Amino acid sequence: MSESSEPQRKKSLSQKLKDLWSYFTTYEKTWFFSILVLAIVFAILFPEEDINGVNGKLILALYLADIFLNVLCELLISKQSKWNFIVSLFVEITEILICVVLAYRFATMASTLFFWIPIDIISFINWSKHPDKKEEELTKVRKLSGWAEVAVIAGIVVWTIGVGYLLTLIDMGTELFNGNRTLEVIVCYLDACASAVGIANGVFILLRFREQWIAWYICTLLETAINILSGQYILLILKAGYLTNTTYGYIKWTKYIKSHNEKDTSLL
Repeated sequence: MSESSEPQRKKSLSQKLKDLWSYFTTYEKTWFFSILVLAIVFAILFPEEDINGVNGKLILALYLADIFLNVLCELLISKQSKWNFIVSLFVEITEILICVVLAYRFATMASTLFFWIPIDIISFINWSKHPDKKEEELTKVRKLSGWAEVAVIAGIVVWTIGVGYLLTLIDMGTELFNGNRTLEVIVCYLDACASAVGIANGVFILLRFREQWIAWYICTLLETAINILSGQYILLILKAGYLTNTTYGYIKWTKYIKSHNEKDTSLL
């Protein structure tokens, strides 16, 4: 029997780990571990206080898990990998727990539960149907038309005003803002806007549009403002990582689109 006809041997765990390590570029690995190290150092220097009767160490553990999962997810998206959606499911679960523990950001919690979890599953299936012809680990991506951008912006404005107002009517009962009602109202509207932009981002990712990076950039800026107002300074490290990787991902996707001239007219 010839060597080519022999069944392929299963890779050992060490070989799989080596393949995983070589999958990421030096820049990507440096970026990933820099964010993690900064987050751990920050966590040691600035421990979280107890909030709403929940131990500060548990809150900190959730923040660190959120940072780890999010930076991994971000890297996989920039690499046009469908596996980012599997990691994203764990991100959603972690962020729902944070919202429940802190008793805040109900718009984000609702959009995560009823939009992001289903969209992650649907997106994984959709991306699996559009592999690159030459590099199967890549998913084909494309750019958005101008008229669609106008419609999305209008939808975000309407959602922000409507949902933001409804959120101000809810008594959060959280200790996060120390009874500052004005701060609560501001965060309500920022949360509504962030959830709207996040939904647009999710639809863009599902449809493989490059503009998801622009939506994510805006969402990151809104999230940064919320984190500052809420005193969640450790999460600013994650947002700094987002901003750098968003630029990196946008450039990567743009180069891919320019080098692949075939027109993608499929609905999904």
